[in-house]
Order: sequence, then structure tokens, then C-alpha cells
Amino acid sequence: MSLILYILSPFVAVSCYVFYRVLVAPCFSPLRKLPGPPVPTWFGNHLQHVLNPTVTPKVHEIFVKRYGRSVRIRGLGPWDERLITLDPVSLTHIVKNTAIYEKPWQSRRLITSLIGCGMLSAEGQVHKRQRRLALPAFSGQNMRSLVDIAFKKGIQLTNVWMDMLPPEKTSNARIDVCEFLSRATFDVVGLAGFDYSFNSIQDETNELFVAYRDMFEVAISQGTPFRTLLSIYLPRVNQLFPDETVRTVRRCQEVIHRVAGRLIQDKKQKIAEGEKSGDPYDAKDLLTLLLKSNTATDLPPEHRISDDEILDNINTFLFAGSDTSSLSMTWTLFLLAQHPDIQDRLRAELLSIAPEFPRTWSDLPEDKVQSLYTALSNLPLLHNVTRESLRLIPPLHSTLRVATQDDVVPTMYPVHNRDGTPNETKHSFIVPKGTFVHVSVEAFNLDKSVWGEDAWDFNPDRWDNLPEAVQQYPWHFSNILSFSAGPRACPGSRFALVEMKTLYFLLLTSFVFRETKDKITKHNVVLTRPYLAGKFKDGTQCPLLVSRFIPSQ
Repeated sequence: MSLILYILSPFVAVSCYVFYRVLVAPCFSPLRKLPGPPVPTWFGNHLQHVLNPTVTPKVHEIFVKRYGRSVRIRGLGPWDERLITLDPVSLTHIVKNTAIYEKPWQSRRLITSLIGCGMLSAEGQVHKRQRRLALPAFSGQNMRSLVDIAFKKGIQLTNVWMDMLPPEKTSNARIDVCEFLSRATFDVVGLAGFDYSFNSIQDETNELFVAYRDMFEVAISQGTPFRTLLSIYLPRVNQLFPDETVRTVRRCQEVIHRVAGRLIQDKKQKIAEGEKSGDPYDAKDLLTLLLKSNTATDLPPEHRISDDEILDNINTFLFAGSDTSSLSMTWTLFLLAQHPDIQDRLRAELLSIAPEFPRTWSDLPEDKVQSLYTALSNLPLLHNVTRESLRLIPPLHSTLRVATQDDVVPTMYPVHNRDGTPNETKHSFIVPKGTFVHVSVEAFNLDKSVWGEDAWDFNPDRWDNLPEAVQQYPWHFSNILSFSAGPRACPGSRFALVEMKTLYFLLLTSFVFRETKDKITKHNVVLTRPYLAGKFKDGTQCPLLVSRFIPSQ
């Protein structure tokens, strides 16, 4: 009998612990004092409601009306009580205190398994060290050199689209703008990131481009939820019994480490040869600047990063820089196709500077780089359209944080009681250690009580007369949360804006964009991506009718 008890005791202990964590502890969580929507079944959850961009604007509006701006929601099970905050003061506190609110280990493991431990997944001192080394690459001077790269790639893209159009001047072609903008931004980031020419606009066969494309598309857009969960919680199972997705990722990563690793060594050799000869290697790409910063004599050894970390950050830059920018531009062209009057006004503004920058230039003359950078920066409607699109359809719909310790979170608005009634004297609440916090970028960008009743509409003119309430949003860019906020705000926001505005200039002065009969739907697959209704398995796509712009006589 004693032997049986001895054998069973570990199982009993584990069972008791699981019973306590799943059924008992949640009942005493301080988060239970917050109001939240009911759960119809014991294993029900609210994740579909807060993560699906086709319904989240209405869901967020209902939450605020019924439960206030600090809302308790259900995650994967009854043990998983989460917080979604729609209060600007609470969010500012959460994104500012990165030592308390980290990305969950599950998110970091998934990101790391694909692109390594770069700035997207690193935490603490590792993140600070990587970010400090990368920031010089995004200086104003380097952004001006980006104009030349984006201009050159924009001309390539317009030429490819021109060749796809029928010979009749007034005819149009159905073009998947998402696919080609993805190629264009990949080319731009390749040259600006590590001085590497993918040339994917004209040729999709480049080994490194195919590896990145297949890894992102297959693993992110086409991966199954079951396999994704296995890669997070039981990675060993995926390694022992790989499916086609796992094998594709492995193959792609082998190519990336081999080719991109060789590029790093080539850059290091050029820098060393420049120092030895007295003629410094002065390329301005991110990889060169990272390597130079990393070997600076005034940098303490503990602040340096390894070659593997440099490669991880190049991968991060390629993923975050190309995917977010291409999706932003895709949604902008889609919105302009839906609003031809705004498209016509923007084109007229862009045409006002077009004579200064002929398409016959394969490269911008040195004096014209600064001129185009300044001209694009000073176009008010272009700036309004760019940020209105980023506001209305942010590439990153939402993100997660997890509390690493108990914390008291301040609020701007009164916290509601559990029954939904506001408690006018309560302006803080407790978040217990281990709580997942949903940071909804979209919710703050589309809040009608802040942006007005037309907050869900595409209205670039709103930026000429913003409501006073908008000023309470101290985010990273133009009072919208699309580039995040706090110490983890996007360091490449200026890079993205320069790239997007340059491409808008070239595309909108060359083409007219109109809607097709296809229904385009939004899906939150890491980023907010366009799909044809009912054809999710076909992958990301956004077809538009594209025709030549013919100036009126």
C-alpha cells in the first residue's frame, strides 16, 4: 500500500496543483473585480471577438459602453483571465514600463523560431543593446539616401505595371497590388538593410528572396493553428515529426543563414580593409552601420552583439520593414480606389512637383535627392492620406504583453464595478502577475469618442482640424498608435514614411486605381492582411483595376 502511495504521490501533487491553478486561483484574482462580457460555455473565450478586424471596431465600442475602458476578457480557458485596456493613461503606463510588461514567452518563442532573437523578440538589456546599435541607421541623413533607393524601385515597379497593361491607352488590367508592393518593399529593404539587390520586382528567382518569401508566407499566412501551438508549447514534437510547413521553414532558414551570413562576413572584410588602407568603407546600409557601431572603440565589450544577433536583426528588419510597409501601401491604394475623389485630389497635388523629377532618371542626381525628400515632406494632403490610412487600417491590429509582477495600473476614466456601473472614485486597478494584456492598436485609432462619429471612415481632411481629445494620445507618431509607443516604438517609422510617400508619388502620377468586383476582407494573421472573400487558402491578395493616368489636355 505504501508503495502505491509513493508511486501515486507525484501525480496527486501535480493534479492538486493543476486543480488549484485552473479552478481555485482564478476565483481570487484581483482581475475578477473588473467587469467583462459573459462567457456562454465553460471553455468559451473572447479571442475571436477581440482579434478579428471585421468585428473589433463594434466590439470595442460595445465594451466601452457596457464595461468601461478596463475590461476583463476570457482567454484560452477558465484559468486565463485577461485584460484589454482602452484607457490611454493605462496603456501609456503599460507600454512605458517594459520591465514589468514584456512580450509573452509564447510570442517570443514563435518569432525567434522564424527570424531569431532580434528587436521584435528580445527583452530587457538585450533589447536595449540591440536598439541602441540600430538607431544610427535611421538618422535623418540616412533617410535622405533612402529616397534614391525608393525612387529607383518605384520606377521599376511602374515600368513592370505599364508592361502588364493592354496597348490601348484607356484599358486597364487586374493587378494584385499587394504582391507587387511586397516585392518592391523587399527590394528597398534589401538595399537599405544590407546593400543587397533582390531584384524581386523583375525576377522572383533570387535564392535569398525565395527563402524569405516562402518562410513568411508558408509559416505565417498558411500555417495551421495546431502546428503553431506545437511549435510554441512542444517544439520537440515538431522537430521529431516535421510536416511540410516545418520542412519549408528549415530549408529557408538554411539558405538565409548561408547567404546572409556570407554577406555579414563580406561587409566585415570591407570595413576592415577600409580601416587598414585609410579609405573608410562608407556604405549607409543598416548592416554596415550595425557592424561599425558594434566595433566602435568607445563601445564597452558588454554592449557588443554577436554576428548571430546581427543576422537576427537583419531578418527582423526585413520582416518588419517590408511586410508592414507593403501592407500599409496596399490598404492605402485600396482606400483610394474606394474614394476616387480623394485619389484625384492627391494626384493633382503630386503632379504639382512631378516636372522636377523626370522618370527618365535611373538614379536621382545628388542635388535632387534632398529636393524630393523636402518636396514630399511638405505636401499636406499626401501626409494626411498617409496617416489616415495608417490610422484606419493599422498593419499591426493588436499585440500582447504579460505582467511579470503584480502592478497597480492608473486610469484616466473611472473603473467600472463588476456589474458594469462606473465607480467615479476609482482610478486604478490591480493587474496580477502572469496576466496577459491585450494592447489594441486599432481600438485607440478608431475610438469615436476621441476621433468623432466618422472615426471608422476614410477622411484625410480630419487632420486639418483634429478634435481636442486626440491630443490626449501621446503616441509615437501623429497621435495614432500604428507605430506603437514607449521604449519599444518602431525605430523605422521615418524609414517607412519616406519609402511609402516616394512610392505613392511615382504610382499615383502614373496610374489610376479602381475597385474590382471582388470582395476584399481583412484578416489578422500576425498583421492585418487582405484576402479575397472565401479564398483564404489562396493567400494574401488585393487585386485592383489599374489603368494609365492620362493627363487632360
